[in-house]
Amino acid sequence: MDTDLVLTIGLVLGVFSVPAFLSAISDSRSPRAASLCILLAGGAVVWALSTKPGGYTMDEIANVVIAQFAKLIN
Repeated sequence: MDTDLVLTIGLVLGVFSVPAFLSAISDSRSPRAASLCILLAGGAVVWALSTKPGGYTMDEIANVVIAQFAKLIN
């Protein structure tokens, strides 16, 4: 699997799991699923950052995410 794709999946999963985590906390429920999603997202991002030779810069991350969504649409 491409490291760019794993990074994008990790970032999207992380962004969507934060509201789920906050919702569970505010409703006095246990945030089990949201916590698992945050752990998976963090693992995917760390794996992508450590696997790509040279790593990613902050400027590259935005371009990688946009390129992956463009590849999905096309």
